[in-house]
Amino acid sequence: MKELMQKIIEFRDERGWRDHDTPEALAKSIVIEAAELLENYQWPDTLPNLENVADELADVIMYALAMASDLGLDPMKICLAKIAKNKIKYPL
Repeated sequence: MKELMQKIIEFRDERGWRDHDTPEALAKSIVIEAAELLENYQWPDTLPNLENVADELADVIMYALAMASDLGLDPMKICLAKIAKNKIKYPL
């Protein structure tokens, strides 16, 4: 996970995008890319293009990981904490 985050941040920083990647901008980008992902499932009678689904899903993940990095959050730690909260909220 750390290696992936490092590659994402390195890619962004090499292009000078860091100044534009505020938490607000990243949150907006996550929503925009999630909408593009959802567009693949807009019509129930049409099979989604799996390559496009993968591309859009990757965009969502990369923006989310960039945001976590910028906020000093450990993705593994916050996901495990959320799973623990969900186990309480949604018991078996």
